[in-house]
Amino acid sequence: MAHHTKDKVLDRVGIWTSSLCALHCLLLPILVPLVPLVAGTFFAEAWFERTILSMSMIIGFWALLSGYQRYHRRLYPLFSLLLGGLIYWNKDMFGEAYEPFTIAIGAMLIVASHLINLRLCQSCKTCEECNSDAETELG
Repeated sequence: MAHHTKDKVLDRVGIWTSSLCALHCLLLPILVPLVPLVAGTFFAEAWFERTILSMSMIIGFWALLSGYQRYHRRLYPLFSLLLGGLIYWNKDMFGEAYEPFTIAIGAMLIVASHLINLRLCQSCKTCEECNSDAETELG
């Protein structure tokens, strides 16, 4: 069975949301000194950043759980999503100077989880075949 259009859309929305979140965080330090007006807007607020990341994680879990349940029964895309979200949420764990690197790593893991999910779902010829392969690997 082919990867349903709805499932593809969820993965793609997850990829775009995660990418936009990363872009926001990476460009903000450049824009703030150049455009003082931006510093006072909601784009620079922590709640805005956390909202974007939360939406990205919710969409990601929805998309990846759908792929897991319907197609491939592989958990590693979910682990990648969770790890990326945790790293991203705690972007200042190594200090402010390393935030761009931490953000990039977290975002790459989130985007990678969606790309892996898309590839796993598209590789299934039939749901039964992929589910039995996954059960063999687990058992």
